[in-house]
Amino acid sequence: MDTGVVIVAAGSGKRMGAGRNKLWLPLAGKPILSHTVHLFATHPEIAEVVLVVSERDEADVQDWLQEEPFAVKITRGGAERQDSVRLGLAALSDSCSYVLVHDAARPFVTKEQISGIIRQVRRDQATIMAVPVKDTIKVVDATGVVESTPARESLWAVQTPQAFRLSLLREAHQAAVQSGRLGTDDAMLVEWLGYPVTVMPGHYENIKITTPDDLWLGEEILRRRKGE
Repeated sequence: MDTGVVIVAAGSGKRMGAGRNKLWLPLAGKPILSHTVHLFATHPEIAEVVLVVSERDEADVQDWLQEEPFAVKITRGGAERQDSVRLGLAALSDSCSYVLVHDAARPFVTKEQISGIIRQVRRDQATIMAVPVKDTIKVVDATGVVESTPARESLWAVQTPQAFRLSLLREAHQAAVQSGRLGTDDAMLVEWLGYPVTVMPGHYENIKITTPDDLWLGEEILRRRKGE
């Protein structure tokens, strides 16, 4: 196995309003973080898991992992998500040729989807999961006036995991540091290098838990998957 994963868990989760990192909130009786890490740590095609955490959560994560049966590397994150991913990439061992980057707050990706994106990245070297947008999107200027309406069929909402040849993503992050660029996802950094990024269809259930409503929806997703 030559594929590792960087799980980014260093955010603050302010929009949840929970008073602590939302990843500790319970989902079907277990922390959100537990659901996400378990998916990758027990996946037969994942050789290594790096969990990027904030300084304030590090001790709690260490305590939690002592009760879990799988091995996970922990590294501290940076000021921005891009910094946290770069630090996570540095923690991966040289035996990894490919890497998946995943948001810890997305606990609903399936093992089949993980296998699918691993197959696709071996062919394409850079690939992301995404779903077609359902709504009409407007480009609006700073005064609130609509400038344009992009064709909906060309618009996709990006999810994680995103998958890359490890050396390519490290190069992209280094180039971003040198140029002072800050991207909204890892694929954008690879795009800046002029490298093609392909899309693998994701699933609308692969939501990112951000607000209290997402927790309710997440419980429904898990109940439906269990056939309840």
